[in-house]
Amino acid sequence: MPRSMLPAPTAGRFPPGLASAVHTATLMTFFAASSAPTPLYRLYQTSWGFSPMLLTSIFSAYALALLVSLLSAGALSDYAGRRPVISLALLLELLAMATFLCAVGPGWLIAARILQGAATGLAAASIGAALLDLHHERGALTNSIAPMVGMALGALGASALLRFAPAPLHMVYALLLVAFIAETGLTWCTPETGTRRPGAFASLRPNIVIPPQARAALLAVTPINVAIWMLGGFYLSLMPSLIAQVTHSSSVWLGGLAVAALTLSGAVAIMAARGRPAFFALMAGGVMLALGVLAILLGVHSGLAPILLAGSVLAGVGFGAGFLGALRTVMTLAAPTERAGLMAAFYIECYLANSLPAIAAGYLVRRTGLLATATIYGVAIIVLTLLAITLALVNRRNIRIRQPASCTAR
Repeated sequence: MPRSMLPAPTAGRFPPGLASAVHTATLMTFFAASSAPTPLYRLYQTSWGFSPMLLTSIFSAYALALLVSLLSAGALSDYAGRRPVISLALLLELLAMATFLCAVGPGWLIAARILQGAATGLAAASIGAALLDLHHERGALTNSIAPMVGMALGALGASALLRFAPAPLHMVYALLLVAFIAETGLTWCTPETGTRRPGAFASLRPNIVIPPQARAALLAVTPINVAIWMLGGFYLSLMPSLIAQVTHSSSVWLGGLAVAALTLSGAVAIMAARGRPAFFALMAGGVMLALGVLAILLGVHSGLAPILLAGSVLAGVGFGAGFLGALRTVMTLAAPTERAGLMAAFYIECYLANSLPAIAAGYLVRRTGLLATATIYGVAIIVLTLLAITLALVNRRNIRIRQPASCTAR
């Protein structure tokens, strides 16, 4: 969208550059909070004695709540204004942090993750829109990279606090609580870039429509989209437990480092591939994802943490490039009035793949063990990735065949 078509910012103490920095920091903090519990899950399990399936259900409660929030309230800031919706997201996140602090059992964790998922969905949509309002090009790049950087910081920060700080199940949430309070005040110093208009309640009704011209493309990218989000769900739920088991290490760093390796390399891949064609990003993502998961499985079965972390980096590159390629392949086929509905369908696929396979993995752990479950999970991801590469090559070949034929006909 040209800058001349964007809504004019209204009263705020901060200039656009500083406002962008505030929104970027807030968005990163939301996603840091989303990954902060990951290194702590083993400690929760030890303290409260719950099963791997319940652990993955706790994680999946966040993903499903985030999905519902995006679908029902993703457009709310277009009607109610950016700052009020960002503030609502911050309020819900503050309640989530307070629930974590008061947690005395797994039920509290599920409640906190539901609140956190709803808050993060609101924040991703409203802060993302505010960043695009302030600067379309930089805002789009920030929306792609900030969540991954935030998740890396959350996992590493929680690992550091677990190692060096007292009260490891409380300190990280107390610090995040303070950060979110500060960001609530700073948000109201930024300019309001949205415009209030009627229709806020009507906008809460999900609008999921896949345009006919985009259906084949969405089906073609589904295997790699499912594969990368399956991997993300496993990393944020069971990977710390898996690393501890196969390496026989009690280090609190390995789980956080694995998540950071995956997410940071994904952010780098998005930056590197953003100027390349969607087909290149899709193919590169598929190849790197398959190689990365192979390396992860090798590291798992050899018990060697360096191989596991190297595989995480390779898989992270595949995650970032594959996601970017899939998104651009599909979204370029939608007209402006069709993008919201298509994006909703795309996110449904992403977050269902992020949550449901992780729950299935938690169920399998009880029957086959963590190592066997990880192997089955990894093989499924590789199969999906190879299918995605094959579909991409076939589609490209069909397009090339149709183009000369159409030229000849003319």
